[in-house]
Amino acid sequence: MLKPGMTAPDFTLPDQDGKAVHLADMLKQGPVLLYFYPADFTPGCTKEACGLRDRFPTVSASGITIAGVSPQSPDSHRRFRDEHKLPFMLLSDEDKTVVKRYDCDGPFGIGVRRATYLINADGTIQDAVLADFRIGRHMDFIDRASSGR
Repeated sequence: MLKPGMTAPDFTLPDQDGKAVHLADMLKQGPVLLYFYPADFTPGCTKEACGLRDRFPTVSASGITIAGVSPQSPDSHRRFRDEHKLPFMLLSDEDKTVVKRYDCDGPFGIGVRRATYLINADGTIQDAVLADFRIGRHMDFIDRASSGR
């Protein structure tokens, strides 16, 4: 897992609509909450995404942009986003290049580890949490990030 103080690796990935999204462009708007998750439509990932959806007004009011990353296609992300009314972008990393750069690849290259990074506007990692099955730890992390604690 990347550590606080490190420079967040820059990347470009397609969003749920197939539009190229650059981390550097997101950071021009302010801090980014970048979360990695295993798969669309799975129970844990749905719970996490809906928790983020419910916190979205508070997070966005604090100036933080949310983006999710997983290896599913843009089409899968679009369906997942629409079904659960997610107000944030989902980025498709089908070959797991960004997943690997952020040290979120699963054991033996299988799957994706559940990790959340708070990246400052200057591109440094402010904080991070890794908790594969404890989604509550991610929600607590997000609550602290959006409150400035």
